[in-house]
Amino acid sequence: MKVLALPLVALALATPITQSADYLESRRGPDGGVSEPGGRADAALTAWTILALRSIGRDPGRASREYVRTAAPEDMTQTALRALALGDEQLLNRLDAARQPDGRIGPLVNSTAWSVLALRAAGRPAGPATVRYLLRRQRKTGGWSWHPRGPPDSNDTAVAIQALRAAGVRGRPLSRGARFLRRLQAPSGGFRLVPGREPDAQSTAWAMQGLLAAGLRPGPAAYRYLARLRRPDGSYRYSKRYAVTPVWVTAQVVPALAGKPFPLR
Repeated sequence: MKVLALPLVALALATPITQSADYLESRRGPDGGVSEPGGRADAALTAWTILALRSIGRDPGRASREYVRTAAPEDMTQTALRALALGDEQLLNRLDAARQPDGRIGPLVNSTAWSVLALRAAGRPAGPATVRYLLRRQRKTGGWSWHPRGPPDSNDTAVAIQALRAAGVRGRPLSRGARFLRRLQAPSGGFRLVPGREPDAQSTAWAMQGLLAAGLRPGPAAYRYLARLRRPDGSYRYSKRYAVTPVWVTAQVVPALAGKPFPLR
């Protein structure tokens, strides 16, 4: 996947990514698991941290990879997330085994898109039926939803764009998805999850990755919005109003600031 270089203004506004990576590494325990302040380590948060560190060229460490690899089975989206982070053959085989006749992988549009990202990252085919399934799930607005009958949102739209791009899709589906994302950008530069909702850091990061995957630049306003949410320790607030799950938020912001859509190349 060809990734556009960040404009100079973005590099100036994107706060030191290395400090954010240091923050994520500070949340790693002796067993490799990553936890939120005051919380317990879990495989999903550790997988997000692995992806964030890999997006800037840092080795996430053997302990973290092993922690994710040996974690108990979860739902199909979480399995795909772990497979994307690790490229583990057993996890990838589980995704292929969950493929349904209509092309869906797991029960959701979301699980299908994530599975495509994981499979393509490992060099495995997305499968024509699976690509058709994702294309058919695009709404008239251009967006995608979590499940087949749900309302479209920025996060799932961005993931679907990245998955389709990784599967070799170009043209109108991606441009329609990008227009849907643009309509969710607030005057502050941040992106909303759905219309009418306050913009947040994670939706902004997802939208940025989706736009980059569609071959577009997010624009300096999005970088300025994230810069305003950065805290002195390198972590990011969820939004102007809330400072929750800083590890999860930061792990999702870092790849966007690095200009790296999924799957990482």
